Amino acid sequence: MTEPLVELIGVGRNYGPIRALHGVDLRVRAGEVTCVLGDNGAGKSTLIKIISGLHPHTSGSLRVDGEDRHFGSPREALDLGIATVYQDLAVVPLMEVWRNFFLGSELTSGRFPLAGMRVREMKRIADQELRKMGIVVADLDQPIGTLSGGQRQCVAIARAVYFGARVLILDEPTAALGVKQSGVVLKYIAAARDAGLGVILITHNPQHAYLVGDHFVILKLGTAVLDAQRGGVTLKDLTTQMAGGDEIAELARELERPS
Repeated sequence: MTEPLVELIGVGRNYGPIRALHGVDLRVRAGEVTCVLGDNGAGKSTLIKIISGLHPHTSGSLRVDGEDRHFGSPREALDLGIATVYQDLAVVPLMEVWRNFFLGSELTSGRFPLAGMRVREMKRIADQELRKMGIVVADLDQPIGTLSGGQRQCVAIARAVYFGARVLILDEPTAALGVKQSGVVLKYIAAARDAGLGVILITHNPQHAYLVGDHFVILKLGTAVLDAQRGGVTLKDLTTQMAGGDEIAELARELERPS
């Protein structure tokens, strides 16, 4: 097995007296999808914030390419190739597709604040990179808000890959999508994996996770209750753990009616 691109060892995060995350281990390797599952309040968002550099960890160690890191900002994580695609995608709905692709990183003809943008080149690059991911947009000048939710997710993924992401964190990419659009996004997650990226898929949907995942971690109340490779866990195991497992069985006994 290859060395992890990102590795968390006993990582925890406290917000004052509140312990949001405790003793979590995680390994993200190139060409693999690591799925982090959990219900609301399980600690998934805190985990994202630590890896993406938004919040520093308060215990344990975070390693990138084998070196200990303590991020002070998301820019530090991005400079090391760790990119995050959040649920809101950080897109401007009324702005063109190509403008959103280069949002904040526009190509200009000079260093001056009013330097002209190299529009033709940006359109060419955006079209080329989207096609590499299998996304064909008929008109790059159309507002990105006119695309489907799945297409917008795929544009955000292609953008992150183009700007040098080696580790791609996806925050609930299928949460607000229907079955068909979720399938589109899962295909592009697999494409990013096959391109050699290390993908972290944050989700509460075990079915989606099992379709593309290579490594599974389930969080509950800030701690990992399951950590397994694909060959060591079944979809039923994931679903049972996500549903509460022993807690559901105990509740069923309490609610059982006499025949």
